[in-house]
Amino acid sequence: MDKDVTNIKKTQNQFDPSLISEIMNSVDTNNRISVIKIIEELPPADIADIIQLLRSSERKSFLDIIKDHFDPEILSDLEEGAREEVINLLGHNFVAEILPKLETDDAVHVIEDLKEDDKNIILNKIPKRDREELQLSLNYPDDSAGRLMSLDFVATPPDWDVGRTIDFLRDEKDLPNEFYEIYIVGPTFKPIAALSLSNILRSERTNKLENLKSDHLVAIPAEMDKELVAHQFERFDLVSAPVIDEGGRLIGVITADDIVDVIQEEAGEDIKFLGGVVGDENITDSALRTSRGRFTWLLINLFTAIIASTVIALFDGTIEEMVALAILMPIVASMGGNAGTQTLTIAV
Repeated sequence: MDKDVTNIKKTQNQFDPSLISEIMNSVDTNNRISVIKIIEELPPADIADIIQLLRSSERKSFLDIIKDHFDPEILSDLEEGAREEVINLLGHNFVAEILPKLETDDAVHVIEDLKEDDKNIILNKIPKRDREELQLSLNYPDDSAGRLMSLDFVATPPDWDVGRTIDFLRDEKDLPNEFYEIYIVGPTFKPIAALSLSNILRSERTNKLENLKSDHLVAIPAEMDKELVAHQFERFDLVSAPVIDEGGRLIGVITADDIVDVIQEEAGEDIKFLGGVVGDENITDSALRTSRGRFTWLLINLFTAIIASTVIALFDGTIEEMVALAILMPIVASMGGNAGTQTLTIAV
């Protein structure tokens, strides 16, 4: 009971930025005990934040200290640039060893943006069964539901009763860590209905699953764009949804936590678009990479500014006669820019 309460407190506590200084000091003095004691109290997302805030030299030392206590979920919480560096520091063998411990969708997220050579090296070191599962998701387009889905789900035939289903869930060892629905499938493994766990637990043990009332089944094609998937979740207030292949067979499941990531990613892309930032730029990116992503728009803005200055120069005589025009020019430019930004915000 005390352990559960401690875990709840850890979840509720927000990340303390002062820990960065404490960790940096401990890393500099090679105080392994202090570093490990700190990370044991933190969730993977906070440890990922710490890694991203450390300098490259400090990252290596930090990872060397925590390697034996490294939680695989840290990799899925890192931003792309930092993740690639961390994978190189940890080594392909180590990453291949911990990757199967993640849910399929998280494991795919970790390696999908790696260079092909690095990706293939890691995949070849993973056990065959896990490699085939990852390869199945990687075969789908980057922004598709197939990349988002997890291959870990629970499916039962329609003739099972509630009692048998509950006993199966209690006794079966190879089940997803978390799941919210059970999918009823026919002989061809096509989903027939989705039953929530609360629905099953409130029903009599003798009731057949096919006779239980279920919500409207919303099946997601594996090729569907992830933005459309997010729209389906919003439209039907879904917690999870089955993913089907071209033949309509059940192959995976997408949960709400995956959709939250999609919504945040798409919102970030829209904000970057408003600012003229192209590509997947992150705050941890190098100056060279940042410059490449912004150069095109900055160059276009420079040319348009030169054109505007040339037009103004044509009326320099008029401006000399009416000095008030020079005072109004920055006001007109500022109001025009603000109005344009507001219009783009509404449009996007």
